[in-house]
Amino acid sequence: MKKNIIAMNASIMIGLGSILAAPSVYAESISDLEKQKESIQEKRSGIESNISDTEKKIDSLQDKQMTAEDQIAAIEAKIAESAKKIDAKNAEITQTKKEIEALKEEIKVLKERIAKRNEVLKERALSFQETGGDVNYLEVLFGSSSFGDLVDRVGAVATIAEADRDILKQHELDKKDLEEKQKAVETKLASLEVAKAELLEIQKQQKQQKQEKDALVKKLKQQTEKHEHEKMGLEEEKANLAAQEKAIKSAISLEHQRLAELEAARKKAAAEAKKRAEQEAAQAAAQAASQAASQASESKKQSTSSGYSAKSNSSSSASPASSNVSQAPAVSSGTFTRPSAGYVSSTMGERWNKQHAGIDIAASGTVPIVAAADGVVSRSYFSSSYGNVIFVTHSIGGQQWTTVYAHLSSRQASEGAVVAKGQQIGIMGNTGHSYGQHLHFELHKGPWNYSKSNAVNPLNYIPN
Repeated sequence: MKKNIIAMNASIMIGLGSILAAPSVYAESISDLEKQKESIQEKRSGIESNISDTEKKIDSLQDKQMTAEDQIAAIEAKIAESAKKIDAKNAEITQTKKEIEALKEEIKVLKERIAKRNEVLKERALSFQETGGDVNYLEVLFGSSSFGDLVDRVGAVATIAEADRDILKQHELDKKDLEEKQKAVETKLASLEVAKAELLEIQKQQKQQKQEKDALVKKLKQQTEKHEHEKMGLEEEKANLAAQEKAIKSAISLEHQRLAELEAARKKAAAEAKKRAEQEAAQAAAQAASQAASQASESKKQSTSSGYSAKSNSSSSASPASSNVSQAPAVSSGTFTRPSAGYVSSTMGERWNKQHAGIDIAASGTVPIVAAADGVVSRSYFSSSYGNVIFVTHSIGGQQWTTVYAHLSSRQASEGAVVAKGQQIGIMGNTGHSYGQHLHFELHKGPWNYSKSNAVNPLNYIPN
């Protein structure tokens, strides 16, 4: 009898020991969650710093772009000014060419005059050769019939001689004028052509400068767009980290609540166990004192039956309730269950010159999407790329995980919601950057980030 009482107390103490030991496990879980929260906060701080740096780069690039655009405007003004000067030179060249054409006509007339004078001079020279030059004039003078006639003849000879001298003088002047005009016009035209060539060279250089500045502006715009995309990605990552931090806080709160409930259950179980032990001890002592040896055996049977009944009730109350998800795959026993029915239409890896950071599961009709593991919904929103998307944060064995469910036709879990493994959270769809109905599923060992550096192959973790 005494041995039975001791054994009973030992089993109660073992039960209490297991109950008392449980909170340390949950305390460790809370410690892990706190560490994950601190890690997320550090990452958020780092991302905020990266966003600040990216904004500075964007501002710098925009300043350079504005400077380059101002320089382009200045160059364009110079090009326009050069074009006006070139037009003016072209007009001068055209006018000079007209002057040259007019001068050609004058030259033609001068040449005709010179030619006629040359003929006269040739005749005079021939006459000199034939008559000896001045003999003709003497014959003219001695052949006069009277003094008056002599005077007239002397005047005529003087007039002829003077005319000859004038012809020679004018001949020389015309030739000199012709040469000067030709030289002046040719010099002017050459000068204009040189000036025009210089202006064209300047304009060519200006156009080259403009092309270089245009190329610089284009490059700066591309760099600005790249950094703006990076900034958008960083802001997306920051928002996701904030949501994950919120989810971790919710998980910590739930863990504290669970601890409180567990502590209350432990105290209640300890009190009930103590009371039951006292009752059983009193009952055993009373039975030992009042009954005979034959009745002690019967008492043992009743005690055994009572123990079996209590055990059965305890086992019955501890059996978990099962839930079924219509049209969804059966919930597997592994860490992660398959998130939807259908076939894997695209695996993780290189696709369209980009990294496909998850898998695609395709199916037709109304296909439920379920949570791959217990967790807290960190984000539930519409993304231009993901479409309707849900992010779920999980804490499994001290490790943070993040699952992503994209392109949903509808979402059935809001931010902050606690979801169970296999619980429906949405319907498969074709929203966002998607071609055909499917689920894009990502699994990240750690928080989600823009570069998706924490992504792992889901096919290594979920049933195929």
